[in-house]
Amino acid sequence: MNRELVFIQESLHTFKPSERKAAEYILSNPDEVVNISIQKLAESANVSEATIIRLSRSLQCRGFKELKLKIAYDLAKSIAEKKLEGYEDIPRDDSIASMIQSVSMNNIHAIENTVEVLNEGELEKAIELISKARVVAVYGIGASGLIAMDFKQKLTRINRWCEAAYDKDTQVTIAANLSEADVAFGISYSGQTKDIIDSLKVAKANGANVISLTRTGDNPTSELADVKLHTTSLERNVRSGATSSRIAQLNVIDILFFGVMKMDQDRNIKALDKTRKAVGASKQHV
Repeated sequence: MNRELVFIQESLHTFKPSERKAAEYILSNPDEVVNISIQKLAESANVSEATIIRLSRSLQCRGFKELKLKIAYDLAKSIAEKKLEGYEDIPRDDSIASMIQSVSMNNIHAIENTVEVLNEGELEKAIELISKARVVAVYGIGASGLIAMDFKQKLTRINRWCEAAYDKDTQVTIAANLSEADVAFGISYSGQTKDIIDSLKVAKANGANVISLTRTGDNPTSELADVKLHTTSLERNVRSGATSSRIAQLNVIDILFFGVMKMDQDRNIKALDKTRKAVGASKQHV
């Protein structure tokens, strides 16, 4: 599934019932939709023409014609329905071979789909803000807390002041001491984690620049952000835990890290080498 169809899929939870109904019809029948009129789509989806127009605007299109063009472009790249149909949260087949294939393909699809929805301009802004920040405060709960921990470890390796917090009390405490020179980075796949939202509000009130990393579509976390980064995994509702969404988030973190590295490459390489030697020396004495 390519960019526009991914965006529709990931935004379903933000639509009003009638818009969601039309969106679901489009996702199920993309080949048909690019060849029919707005009147025909409204009739087929059992919604009003006004609903189709509102949906198109919600999807950042000037109208239904532009939406059709974007979907047609997606289909021309031959990625449309295969990735959505290929995703299985829990493999039906009990074999190890099936499990290897299913989990691996889910992760591959999550990264490929995330590449489609990542905005290069927003990514560039995030890299610049993080590179110039006095302090980078990274917030994540649960599986997103592991992503925050990973980013802290990476930034610490190149001598950047980074604080990672995984519970609300610590997050709010750090946020209360941030200023205009700092960055608060909230990570939440759903974008609806209350602790993250509350912490970012405190950071924003103190003047910190806010970066969010969430699923695509509008959500309370991204609405607070000065810079919005998105991932997508197309995980089903039945989930044993964050799986491909975690891989997609880690991929974005890696991109951010290499972007920050490039901003002052010589100094950062020296810092990496210094920390590598220090870690290696400490292991020799164990």
